[in-house]
Amino acid sequence: MSWKHLFSRSLAANPDRLHFAAHSQHLWPDASHDGHVAAWQDAAALADHKWDKIMGPVWSEAQQHVADELKLPDPATLSFAPNTHDFIVRIFSAIPGRPVRVLATDGEFHSFRRQMERWVEAGEVVLQTVSPDDLLDSARSADFDLIFVSQVLFNSGTIISALDELAALARPEGPWVVIDGYHGFMAIETDLSQIADRVFYLSGGYKYAMAGEGACFLHAPPGYAERPVVTGWYAAFDDLALAPGEVGYAPDGRRFLGSTFDPSGLYRFNGVQNMLDSEGLTTALISDHVASLQAQFLDIDPLPGFGLLNPLGDEQHARFLAFRGETASALHDRLAEQNVVTDVRGDVLRIGFALYHDREDVERLLKIIGQLV
Repeated sequence: MSWKHLFSRSLAANPDRLHFAAHSQHLWPDASHDGHVAAWQDAAALADHKWDKIMGPVWSEAQQHVADELKLPDPATLSFAPNTHDFIVRIFSAIPGRPVRVLATDGEFHSFRRQMERWVEAGEVVLQTVSPDDLLDSARSADFDLIFVSQVLFNSGTIISALDELAALARPEGPWVVIDGYHGFMAIETDLSQIADRVFYLSGGYKYAMAGEGACFLHAPPGYAERPVVTGWYAAFDDLALAPGEVGYAPDGRRFLGSTFDPSGLYRFNGVQNMLDSEGLTTALISDHVASLQAQFLDIDPLPGFGLLNPLGDEQHARFLAFRGETASALHDRLAEQNVVTDVRGDVLRIGFALYHDREDVERLLKIIGQLV
C-alpha cells in the first residue's frame, strides 16, 4: 500500500529524487503546508491577539496530541520550544551546585555532546560516558545529578530498554533522568504512563512527527526542576502581575518556556497529527509498513562489506538501518550524485524509510546501489 498522496507537494517538488533519509529531514506531508498557511492567516487576521489563540487552543491541541502518543497522564506537563537544546540548557540550569555530575551513553547526539564537553572545559560538569550496555550498572553504582540517555541512539539505531529501571533511580533532589526521545517519538510505540512522574522526556517534530522545525517539546515531571535559572518571560505567563523583583513560574510544564517564538511549527504539528488521525495511521501501523520495506531491502545482501549495526528481529526497531563500512562516506556522496538522499555519520551510512516509500522505491534504491558497489 502507498501513502504517497499525503506527500504530493514534497514529492512533486523533486520528482526524480529518492529520499531515504526520513530519520533525518522527514519530507513534509501536504497537511503541514495547510498548517503553515493557517499560522500565517491567524497572524494576519488576529495580529497582536494571535497569542491568545496560540497559547490557548493551538497549544492545548498540541499538548493533547503528544500526551496521547506517549500515554502521559496530564498534558499540562508539556511545553514547547524551537529546539531540544533550549530544554537541555534550562534543565541543567535548575540543578543546584557545581560541577554537575552527568552520566550519559557514548552514543548521544552532537548537540548534547558538544554542550557537555564545553561545560566540562568550563568546570561546570563532570561527565562520565559509558556504553549502552553499561548504563544501568553505572547509574546504580555512583552518585549523579543528571542521567541522560537517548531512547534510540541516533548513530546505531540501538534501542535502550532500561528506561523503567533508570526511572526508578530518579528523585526530585537528584538524580534527574532525561530521555532524549527524538528517534523514538512516533517511531516506536512509547508508553510513559508508569514513569511520567519521575522522568523528563524531550523530542520534536523534525523527524517522525513530520512537522519540520520549531515544534520541540519537553515533558517535565511535577516537583522536578521547579525554577530553571535560564528562563524567559513566557514562563511567567500566569504571574505577570507579580511585584518587581519577584520571579514567578507557571505551575506546570510552561515553567520551561523561554520568550517569543515562531508558532508555525505547532500549527504544522497539529495539522499532521489530525491528518494521521483521519487516515487511521498509528505509530504501530507506520512501523509495520517501514519494517516490510526494511525486510525487502535486506532480502539480498545490499551492501557487501558493510556491517548492519541494528539487525531486524527485535519487537521494536528504529526507522532506519545503520550500516558501518569504510566506504560509507564515499557511497553516500555517489548516491547523492544519483539524486538519492541518505545520511552518513562517520563510517556509518543510515538509510531511513517512511510512509512515502513503497516497494517500487526500494527496488529503485537497490538497483542504484547495485550499480555503485
